[in-house]
Amino acid sequence: MTQHTTTKKNSRVVVAMSGGVDSSVAAALLVEQGYDVVGMMLRLWAEAGGSANRCCTPDAIGDAQYIADDLGIPFYVRDYKNIFKKIIVEPFIDSYAQGLTPNPCLTCNRVIRFDLLLKEALALGAQYLATGHYARVRRNEAGLYELWRGLDPDKDQSYVLHTLTQENLPHVMFPLGDYAKDEVREMAVKYDLPVFNKPDSQDLCFLGDGSYRDFLKRNASDIFEPGEIVNAQGETLGEHQGLPAYTIGQRRGLGIAAPQPHYVIKLEANANRLVVGTRDELGGDRLTAHSVSYISGQPFDRPTRVEAKIRYKARPVPATVTSLPDNRLQARLDQPLPDITPGQGFVFFQGERVLGGGIIER
Repeated sequence: MTQHTTTKKNSRVVVAMSGGVDSSVAAALLVEQGYDVVGMMLRLWAEAGGSANRCCTPDAIGDAQYIADDLGIPFYVRDYKNIFKKIIVEPFIDSYAQGLTPNPCLTCNRVIRFDLLLKEALALGAQYLATGHYARVRRNEAGLYELWRGLDPDKDQSYVLHTLTQENLPHVMFPLGDYAKDEVREMAVKYDLPVFNKPDSQDLCFLGDGSYRDFLKRNASDIFEPGEIVNAQGETLGEHQGLPAYTIGQRRGLGIAAPQPHYVIKLEANANRLVVGTRDELGGDRLTAHSVSYISGQPFDRPTRVEAKIRYKARPVPATVTSLPDNRLQARLDQPLPDITPGQGFVFFQGERVLGGGIIER
């Protein structure tokens, strides 16, 4: 097993910079290792008259430019506003209108970073695109590229990178994958980077101020149509304020009186009904997923034992995955989970290796 990030010194690498500590340290490490480094930042869509996109505020651009100047590397800002709105923001809104709970970071990595930006990097004569993600790329004895979890379990971001392929992995570098976050901040101090104590961003970059519900109400208020809250038997228990305000497993804010706690178990977009039930009625041990991709490029030829995650911050659980036609799969979990949520990523691993993933269906 080899680390392809240690090969081809003096090759050109485009680093996706955000002005944060992770991408800044990634750039500094690559400069120190002798690569020909180019910094690049994407200007992404933000609401008119609202806060700038968190990934590219004027302050963030200024920080990234300062870091690039300090490292002695060229720095470019590319305008991706329109494509980001079309590929990320509009489908995000549409998904909530369909009763789904999307994870737009999955699409952003698949289309924006590791397709469009990677192609732009290669067009600049680079051999690699590097980011500040906490994950690792390896090449096995058979010559196939593998995606591994980041060494720091608290920062591992391999979940949102599961759509990487044998086509783009040879050109992708994650310089921070073998480090813990504390070590990265210490390196930022060593490199005298003024962003060493900059806090990590938490929410989706385009939400601006407030929650995703606030964002949806500002940009798609028509999808908040009140409707019935019903139980699994179809009995009406109350009225909801619009399906996008709820997610699977939610308990608070339902506004219904019941002898025991009730949770959201299903969003029926066609009927505009919110289905609730007791904890015993919540979740399950089976799911299907669509848009499935495999790091190796090949579906499983037999039911395969894996560890699986149904959300970015979820704990992995043992499961058996069976590949289905049309880039779909079926999974049986060893234990029921309460928050299997249509629209979220279902990502599966064996040990440190990420095998692939897809999008949970209804």
